[in-house]
Amino acid sequence: MRIRTTGVVAVLGLALAASGCGSSGSDKPAAKESGKATGGKLVIWADDKRTAALKPFAEAFGQENGVTVEVQAVSKDLQTNFVTASQQGSGPDVVVGAHDWIGNLVQNGAIDPVQLSAEQKSGFSEVAVKAVTFNGQVYGVPYATENIALIRNTELAPEAPKTIEELVETGKKLQAEKKASEILCLQSGQNGDAYHIYPLYTSGGGYLFGTDANGDYDPADLGVGKPESIAAFQKIAKLGEKGDGALKRSITGENSIATFTGKKCAFLVSGPWAIGDAKKANISYDISPVPGFAGGAEAQPFVGVQAFYVAAKGKNKALAQEFVTNYVTKPELAVALYHAEPRPPALTAAFDQVKGEDPDLAKFAEAGKNGHVLPAIPAMAAIWDPFGKAEAAIIGGADPASTMTAAGKTIAGQIK
Repeated sequence: MRIRTTGVVAVLGLALAASGCGSSGSDKPAAKESGKATGGKLVIWADDKRTAALKPFAEAFGQENGVTVEVQAVSKDLQTNFVTASQQGSGPDVVVGAHDWIGNLVQNGAIDPVQLSAEQKSGFSEVAVKAVTFNGQVYGVPYATENIALIRNTELAPEAPKTIEELVETGKKLQAEKKASEILCLQSGQNGDAYHIYPLYTSGGGYLFGTDANGDYDPADLGVGKPESIAAFQKIAKLGEKGDGALKRSITGENSIATFTGKKCAFLVSGPWAIGDAKKANISYDISPVPGFAGGAEAQPFVGVQAFYVAAKGKNKALAQEFVTNYVTKPELAVALYHAEPRPPALTAAFDQVKGEDPDLAKFAEAGKNGHVLPAIPAMAAIWDPFGKAEAAIIGGADPASTMTAAGKTIAGQIK
């Protein structure tokens, strides 16, 4: 994901959702006498890359079940558009999106639990199943995992830095030698980016939410604004514009990857979605975990999961359940989606199938092995904007203590 709030870049917007692009046909497929349903339509919303990968499988599913299947590319703000369309009765039967949408979608009554057997669940990585489980129920069929890592230009930086301080030292040396203009490409922009700064935040000792006795995130235990978050941002501030200059608001989601592929910085903090651009630019690169602060805790990135959801108000819910549980769980589809955009498959059989052709998969997996599952609780929606803006302000030179205290109060007020 280039920008955490959407994760989707495609071509069809809310206008389409509002104009009735939802599914039609019977509420459920007719009894199958010859292995096929008697008709109906299944509508799937996905982004453009996944749309292309999904279409042949959707067509095969349609032929086998005697139904029409439409895979529609949906514009940015897919989650918001889906909730709106669901409330209007014009939504799809299946939607593809990030796992951290689940809390919001469940709260809005937009998705149903999916019916995966114990055997099917065992075929996925443990973290993937954990990510799509909310309030003890599985709400999505995972197909890919993702996390950020440190991607470095090996011509400029042959060795992976062990600490962020070591990275800064190397970056400054490259600047002095006029081999790079930036120390680090970690996107912030004027509004910050909680997703990309999170590994440094955890290394500094900060946390977002505590956990309850079951290990689930506890919205009542908010870490933002507490001493731990202030201490973390005091360290982050030293990397900012009034400090080492490694973190800058001028590095954004729109230019961070391009700055790296343009050989203007040796280090990029990003995810699998950046690798295609690096390859096109013929960058010699390697992937390693995001380094933490010297003497600090381990830098732990968020681990995200992309999944298929069954729309609670879809018009062909039985078909939707059949599609996500018995087609999305096929290794062939997982591999096709991987080739459409190289995120590590959540299905173990698919991961094993493609890891031989892509050594980057194991490196991203290693970088995220101790990461934190991105919170899917509804309270997480209150984090992104205040936290990001506080981050950007501190990178620009604002006082960490007062800035994080204010952000914590804002977030707490929104959660209540």
